[in-house]
Amino acid sequence: MAHMTSHPSAALTAAVVGAGTGGKLSAAALHRSPHFSLIAVADVNSQALQAAQARYPDIQTFLNPNAMLATLDANVVCISTPPARHEAGVAAALNLPLHGLLVEKPLGHSYASGAAILEAVRLRQLPLAVPHGLLVRPTPRAALQRIQGGDIGDLTLMEIQCSGWDILNAGIHWLDFCVHATAMAPVDHVMALCDSQTRTYRDGLQVETAAVTYVQLQSGARIVMQTGDYVDVAQEGKGALMRFVGTRGQLEFWPWTEGYRLLNARHPRGTLIMPEERETRSGHQIHLDNLAAQIARGEPDYALAESSLQALAMCEAAYLSHRHQCKVTLPLSAFKPPAPTDWDPGSLYLGNGGGRDGRALP
Repeated sequence: MAHMTSHPSAALTAAVVGAGTGGKLSAAALHRSPHFSLIAVADVNSQALQAAQARYPDIQTFLNPNAMLATLDANVVCISTPPARHEAGVAAALNLPLHGLLVEKPLGHSYASGAAILEAVRLRQLPLAVPHGLLVRPTPRAALQRIQGGDIGDLTLMEIQCSGWDILNAGIHWLDFCVHATAMAPVDHVMALCDSQTRTYRDGLQVETAAVTYVQLQSGARIVMQTGDYVDVAQEGKGALMRFVGTRGQLEFWPWTEGYRLLNARHPRGTLIMPEERETRSGHQIHLDNLAAQIARGEPDYALAESSLQALAMCEAAYLSHRHQCKVTLPLSAFKPPAPTDWDPGSLYLGNGGGRDGRALP
């Protein structure tokens, strides 16, 4: 039986473009929130639409998302399609007299696409939500407050281990958390190596089998992220780990798990701390409720979109680094791919082919 929730007559009407994983999360959150009334879902997959209709019998369903957006005057639209379709979906949604918009992470399949989406939304001064569970769940929020509050001193190293996912589809969440941990400190450069032998794809994108991404901030702090189908996470039973090392201690937590371990002068042996805060809402509902608050205030807040875009720039820089076998300095707009080289680090230097003597560097 479908879970039914009554909503006040003044609830914002909402439609969802995409009935996959993100769309299901948005639809469920809209249905449970007192601020919204879910009226329609669109997806090119008929089976996904049938499942949505069974779950929410009162909604309209559309096999053509553009037809839905041309037919309905929804107050809020959630774009929950694969990233490559976000820009077109947002452009179509912006033709409506919208009150607010939700766009899943990553904002776009590329930094340029994500930046174009954010600029279009800014021009309309439209409230925007970019869902990110780590920024609203109790444990990560408590960990972030510890880090930002100086409990481990100045950040020097952020380590990420994540199994079963890739740089863009999950790594962007971890990198975005690091963006917040460092108060959006500017990035100097990114380097990455990806193993692509298994020809894996996910959510419409070619992705790596395994990868290591290295990010250096202008402050000198580093991010080291290991992603891939099968990563040996350094904590038994965990699928992901985030470790933050500072000048006076370190903090570690495990996404999808409650509790974090803090090591500093007050906790010299390392203490597992469980946050006191409890939250029954899903991450998507929290973000959508926050979107409703933006709409009520008439004050758009783009902080989460901006941090998401910075994380997307790191992801794209990682793939560019792998593709061109070079360090990628940000901003991406200034990056020019180097000419291909036949220089093979680790091979014998035979005295020909040019080059420079590393012993003679200043």
